[in-house]
Amino acid sequence: MERGNRICVIGGGAAGMMAAYFASCGGGKVTLFEKNPFCGKKINITGKGRCNLTNQCDVQEFLRNVPTNPRFLYKALNNLNPDATMSLFEALGVPLKVERGRRVFPVSDRASDVSAALKKSCDDCGVKTEYKKVQRVETEDGAVSAVVLQGGKRIECDACIIATGGASYPKTGSDGDGYRIAEALGHSIVPLKPSLVPLVTEDEWCKELMGLSLINVRLSVFQGEKEKFSEQGEMLFTHFGVSGPLVLSASCHINGEAQAYIDLKPALDEETLDRRILRDFEELKNKDFANSLGALLPQKLIPVVVAQSGIPPHKKVNSITKEERRRLVKLLKGLSFTVIGKRPIDEAIITSGGVSVKEINPSTMESKLVKGLFFAGEVIDVDAYTGGYNLQIAFSTGALAGESAAEQTE
Repeated sequence: MERGNRICVIGGGAAGMMAAYFASCGGGKVTLFEKNPFCGKKINITGKGRCNLTNQCDVQEFLRNVPTNPRFLYKALNNLNPDATMSLFEALGVPLKVERGRRVFPVSDRASDVSAALKKSCDDCGVKTEYKKVQRVETEDGAVSAVVLQGGKRIECDACIIATGGASYPKTGSDGDGYRIAEALGHSIVPLKPSLVPLVTEDEWCKELMGLSLINVRLSVFQGEKEKFSEQGEMLFTHFGVSGPLVLSASCHINGEAQAYIDLKPALDEETLDRRILRDFEELKNKDFANSLGALLPQKLIPVVVAQSGIPPHKKVNSITKEERRRLVKLLKGLSFTVIGKRPIDEAIITSGGVSVKEINPSTMESKLVKGLFFAGEVIDVDAYTGGYNLQIAFSTGALAGESAAEQTE
């Protein structure tokens, strides 16, 4: 006798493999469709190949890091929270470690260990994997009836989980297939835009600093008078502008031109910083200003600060005035640059937008429009900051969709 009923999962990434695993564990007969020649292609490049798979925090703290539709995720995250996810991967043979910012990585620092563990768990549970592209999903009397593969082959099923990812990193297979399938079934697609994406700057000095990383700085971004983002962390200068964790998180909050400020010494208030500079100047009183900032700033940043301070580079530090020093302090506490745009969506880590959450039941991840149709992961209009939150969303929504599909098809 065949086990359970037929569940098709479209997409062999984080959400799809988790959905297939939970659906199979729940008694479903599951076929996983992946158009790449192997599963987990995007997982393998996340976290610079190390895979920041979750963030060790409670559900409330987690939801504070989800700017888009956080309430929609409440059931999914309580069903599979970060601690439970960590326990699951440990049980699947992936030892984990927690780093700064509560970010969770495999001890091996190999993202491929995470994707391999997920794939093995699917295989062990009896999931059948077919490396084929799904063209469309068919319905009958308002319910899922089949998936149709490229080439026309039709596979009958009782439930289908769309877990195709977003539109970022299209080379990994996330090229918007899921949106097209969902739209053809009557679902609304919230317009797509890049999220967690590097920013393009107007200022040439940013590009001159290409390759420089700043650690423990505060980045604040304003549009008009309104502060849109302010957090402490790391950022990186690039050939087009800025990137790194702080910048990626800031990108979620801004559209169009914005003014950004870097506090290079967030641990020091202006008075304390002034005393620190005075102390350095005392020790280097016969030095030129341009040669006096080595203890305070990365070498590559010094020419930029000197140029913007208005203090002549060859002025001896013992003749720098109080007013000049005040300007220097203000500059170090608010080095400004202008954001003129974002890099394209195919460079974004995450896609913002997608299948409208208004048309998905948050308790099951099932479509409110088509019976037996479920969604999981980035294809849904939900996205979070950098730090392991987006992969956890994929795992949690995948697990809930898989369980729900299995229950419904019993």
